[in-house]
Amino acid sequence: MTETRLETPRIEAQLPPSSDPFGEVLQLLRLDGVLYCNSQLSAPWGIELPHLPGVMNVEVVTAGQCWIEFEGEQPVHMPEGSLVLIPHGRRHVLRGSPGDKATRLEDIPVEKIGDRFENMTFGGGGRVTQVTYYGVRFDPYLADRLLCLLPDMLHLRTHVDDGSWLQSTIQFIAREAQLRLPGSETVITRLADILVIQAIRTWIESVREEEQGWIAALHDPQIGKAMSMMHRHPQRDWRVESLAHEVGMSRSGFSARFTAMAGESVKQYLTGLRMQLAHRELRETSDTLARIAERVGYQSEHAFNRAFKREVGLSPGAVRRQGDLPQPRSVPDSRLVEGA
Repeated sequence: MTETRLETPRIEAQLPPSSDPFGEVLQLLRLDGVLYCNSQLSAPWGIELPHLPGVMNVEVVTAGQCWIEFEGEQPVHMPEGSLVLIPHGRRHVLRGSPGDKATRLEDIPVEKIGDRFENMTFGGGGRVTQVTYYGVRFDPYLADRLLCLLPDMLHLRTHVDDGSWLQSTIQFIAREAQLRLPGSETVITRLADILVIQAIRTWIESVREEEQGWIAALHDPQIGKAMSMMHRHPQRDWRVESLAHEVGMSRSGFSARFTAMAGESVKQYLTGLRMQLAHRELRETSDTLARIAERVGYQSEHAFNRAFKREVGLSPGAVRRQGDLPQPRSVPDSRLVEGA
C-alpha cells in the first residue's frame, strides 16, 4: 500500500507532535447530549431509571442528598456535591432515603422547556433534594475501546464551597438551570460534557497503571507517540518499521511492546482506528465510499469495503443507510433518560 497524498500538505506539516494522545481519543467519543433534566425531589421519593444501552448517565446532586442503588448491591450515599457517571446506562434507582418507594421514570410527569430539556417536580412534599441529570449518547463503535475499561459507576464527591473544579462546575450548572437565561441550554450541555471528561480523567488517575491496559499505552512516551501519529494521519502507509523508527526503537522491540501494552498488534490497532474514522465519516458526511476509503488509507473501494465489513460486521452502505443511532425505546416521548 502506498501513501496517499494529502489534500492540504502544508497543514499536516504544521501539526506539532501531540503531547496528549488520550485527549485525541476522547475527541473520537463524539459525546452528544440527548436529555437534560433539572429535578426538585421532595421526601419521600424514589425514581427507577431503566437500562438504556448506548446512553451514559451523568447525575449531579446540587442540593440535599440521596442514595443510588443497583440491583443486588448496597445503596451508595450521594451527599450534596456528588457526581455519578454511569458509563453503560445500567438500570438503577435513586431514593431520597433508603427504603423510599420508587416510581418508574416513565410514569413521572415533567415540564418540557426545550427539545432536550425538562424540569421535574416530584415527591411527597418533605425535605427537598435537587438532582440534575444529563444523558449522553455516543457512537458505541467509536467509544467501545474506552468504555469497556470503565466500571459500572464512577462516583466523585466534593464538599460544599471547597473550590474544586467539580464544585464550581456543579454550582454553575445549578445557577444556569435556575435562571434559565438565553443560551442556558447550550451552556449546561457544554458543562455536562466537561463533567464527563473530567470524571473519566479522574478515574484514570486513581487506578493503578497495570489496570489501565490500553490507556497506559496511550500514556507511554514511545507507544503513545506512535498511536498519536496513527490517530492524526490514518491515511499513511504505516508499517511497524516506520513507526519504530519514528519513536526511536528497534522493530522487534517496538512491536513486542506495542502488543503487550495495547493488547493487539500494530496492524490490528491501525485497522480498528481506520474503521472507527470511516464509521464516523459514513454517518456524518455524504462523501463517496471511494473518497472515504482514500482518507482512511485504502487505495481501492473494494479493499475498504472488505476490511470494513470484516471489522464492523456491516457493509459501509448498511451503516450509511442506518442514519442516526437507533433510539432506546424504554422511555416514551423521546425521554431517553430521566433527571432524577
